[in-house]
Amino acid sequence: MADSVEMQEIRGLDIDKAVKGFALIDYTFKNECEVSSTSSDHIRWYQETSADLTATAPQKVANISPLSTFPTLEPTWTRNTTYIRKYAAEGFISMEDIKSADIDVIARTLLRLTRAVLKEVDTRIYTVLTQDSNILGFSGSGQFWSGSQGEIVYDLLDAKRRIYAQGYNPEGASLILNQETYRDVVNWLITSKGSSIPQFASSKIETGTVMNILGLNVKVSPNANERLALVIVPRQAATWKTHTAITSAAIQEQGIGTKLRVWELGEVLVTDPKAICLISGVEP
Repeated sequence: MADSVEMQEIRGLDIDKAVKGFALIDYTFKNECEVSSTSSDHIRWYQETSADLTATAPQKVANISPLSTFPTLEPTWTRNTTYIRKYAAEGFISMEDIKSADIDVIARTLLRLTRAVLKEVDTRIYTVLTQDSNILGFSGSGQFWSGSQGEIVYDLLDAKRRIYAQGYNPEGASLILNQETYRDVVNWLITSKGSSIPQFASSKIETGTVMNILGLNVKVSPNANERLALVIVPRQAATWKTHTAITSAAIQEQGIGTKLRVWELGEVLVTDPKAICLISGVEP
């Protein structure tokens, strides 16, 4: 049986490959997570309370006297049960549009459906990372990019200090900003501090991108909150559990058109909350 025009065009496009390509655009919080798979609709997992253990007075770990009782140190975990979430969208394209439209309606519909799913997945990850009650956090020192005081330097170093104090290495961690915050930070670094860091100022004007600040890799997301700066040790603080990777399907309705569906199932787990530090109040 010969394929209709619609099915020939859909097969030629390779829908599933196109959808996975769209997954690389803009929404990238999943890259901050360790990614592993699950076949269950719910996950039982454990969140460690602290990384390094210390003795409670009068007990001590160092310089114990002969024949004394060893101090008892017990790691603690919180047991959690998390349920997988489903993200999905669909669109319908008429037979007439597929055959005669000037634009590639299949590709554009796939793009928009995929981005709708990816945006919700991305939003969910950011929400969990920033709202977990066990993460580190503090209120910024005011004007995050102040030209006179330079609070951004103090705040970022303080965020790294807090993460380091919990036993995690913050060097090479990610600094996630909203576009507006990113704009103001770059403006402060170039216009206010450019004279004192001339090499930085000139090179960044050429590239237009700040790749690294104080050992932190700067990343910009449309889903980040402009009032928050998120410092996270990537692929250690959180895990994205994939139940079903982003997938698509084309369902043909003979003589009418084609329905396109895109979906993904998964959930994010903040396994090491002390590898995250949230700086609030960074807006001007």
